[in-house]
Amino acid sequence: MLSIFILIGAYRYYAQLAGRFGKTKWKMGLLAVGIYLGTQIFLGMGYGMYKGLTDPASIEGVNYTGYSLPNMISWLISIAAVWGVYQFLEKKFKNESLQKPSLEIEKIGNNLDQ
Repeated sequence: MLSIFILIGAYRYYAQLAGRFGKTKWKMGLLAVGIYLGTQIFLGMGYGMYKGLTDPASIEGVNYTGYSLPNMISWLISIAAVWGVYQFLEKKFKNESLQKPSLEIEKIGNNLDQ
């Protein structure tokens, strides 16, 4: 349940970034969802392999819906991954906008014609 709220927040966070820089909002939102879910799957598979190799009998008692320490740690790591990619994209988009000031100048001219 908590993951759903995290996904909604990540989607909106990336959609706002897309809106500020004139990108497609739903594509950026899906990127956030993909980063979060991909990180969760990667960490879950890694932890499952670790548990399977160190204590094979413990795999039968795994509860996928509970709040466990590894689950909470994976949430934090996934949120950090989403935030890190957000910071990277924000810098990239700022650099792109600084390199293309002529596009903004053309938009000003188009607004005056109307």
